[in-house]
Amino acid sequence: MFSGPTDFDTDEMGYAMSRLEIESDLCDAGKGYFGVGSSTSGGGHGSSERLADLDHEISQVTKLKSCPHQRFSRQVPGRHQLPVSTVKMLAGRESNFSGRGRFSAADCCHILSRYLPVKGPWLVDQMDSRAYVSQFSTDGSLFIAGFQGSHIRIYNVEKGWKVQKDILAKSLRWTVTDTSLSPDQRNLVYASMSPIVHIVDVGSGTTESHANVTEIHDGLDFSSDEDGGYSFGIFSVKFSTDGRELVAGSSDDSIYVYDLESNRVSLRAVAHTSDVNTVCFADESGNLILSGGDDNLCKVWDRRCFIGRDKPAGVLVGHLEGVTFIDSRGDGRYFISNGKDQTIKLWDIRKMSATAPARHEVHRNYEWDYRWMDYPSESRDLKHPYDQSVSTYKGHSVLRTLIRCYFSPAHSTGQKYIYTGSNDSSVYIYDLESGDKVAVLKHHNSPVRDCNWHPHYPTLISSSWDGDLVKWEFPGSGEAPIMSKKRVRRRHFYY
Repeated sequence: MFSGPTDFDTDEMGYAMSRLEIESDLCDAGKGYFGVGSSTSGGGHGSSERLADLDHEISQVTKLKSCPHQRFSRQVPGRHQLPVSTVKMLAGRESNFSGRGRFSAADCCHILSRYLPVKGPWLVDQMDSRAYVSQFSTDGSLFIAGFQGSHIRIYNVEKGWKVQKDILAKSLRWTVTDTSLSPDQRNLVYASMSPIVHIVDVGSGTTESHANVTEIHDGLDFSSDEDGGYSFGIFSVKFSTDGRELVAGSSDDSIYVYDLESNRVSLRAVAHTSDVNTVCFADESGNLILSGGDDNLCKVWDRRCFIGRDKPAGVLVGHLEGVTFIDSRGDGRYFISNGKDQTIKLWDIRKMSATAPARHEVHRNYEWDYRWMDYPSESRDLKHPYDQSVSTYKGHSVLRTLIRCYFSPAHSTGQKYIYTGSNDSSVYIYDLESGDKVAVLKHHNSPVRDCNWHPHYPTLISSSWDGDLVKWEFPGSGEAPIMSKKRVRRRHFYY
């Protein structure tokens, strides 16, 4: 008998809706939850109206990656826009409807993308400090969580979430702002509000890694003599796909590229007119860098053809407030950004302009600070006059911290969803094409700054300022997940 969390509801399509709530007051204007595959308009506040007529290349690419073979969809006349039954697809495969005798990658994505990780949660770990970072490794075998109390833990997912490495950070200022695991999974870098990024040997046999006590945490210095002793912090750091470089965004308005082989900063550009909150590589080549800052802009940097010092290849305008996070689709064209204007925006790099409009900042006649104030109600329906984004997603809350958003995994979903943490203690999952809110995961009692979807399985980890690290799944057998035997313990966290 299944003995997992209670209060499960399973609809006729087999979607587990545990801890999903149909609350009209959860979002503005009464926008509520819509099930997977729903074509109901108005699912994401302010977004579905725009996405209803979306005829864009990314929509077609997403369909190609996540829609079944046309012979399968023909088995349900007049309902081709709804998900095709898994049973019918299995029967069609046995009858060789596609002529291939097997499922294509898109067929697999169509099936797997219907089973969202919404059942649970189950407790993975619980700390007495705020969780800031949660990331799966590229192959999903490891999971990294960073906490404000100087702890970074690496869990072995394939061994029941056993702690493989417990790292006590060195010279931490304020919190662990970001971590990044090298592609070969041998090294981990962590950053804080300091120009020094530290690197840890993940492959060593020592479980307890206390900086300069049990292991050496080498420091990578991003500062220079030109800084004149000014100390800045690193908000974001990422490994390149070949593991030879790091890209970082800092509080001194700059982006940095650090060459690990020569052990020095190979590039610095004053990228924004305010804090650079997020950076990443746009694709595997490492030539394109994306950045977002508190000047409300997203910028594209091409290392092959720097036009001039500190001059980007292009600028994308649309956010009304600062950009908190950027996630690339990995194709060198599309990316998403989370903003303090309480929106996620989808961008096409080919729409960028050479420079931002002279008056790109929308002036407001009120004072507002996202760290301790609610977003003004009069600003929720505003739209940037020069908005270059492809689409906008609303419903979640980006307050108090730099909340992160991501594309869902390519392998299992064809990247047909976008998901994000939220200040209202929830995780939101949006349909990329329609903009509908397809799931809201509720458990935490403090902001969810980060969450991460397993690259291959319907498993999602959410981490919160309440110190909880919990797992959401869709076990097909209806039994409790085998990767963790722990149950969630409810508690209140005061800070």
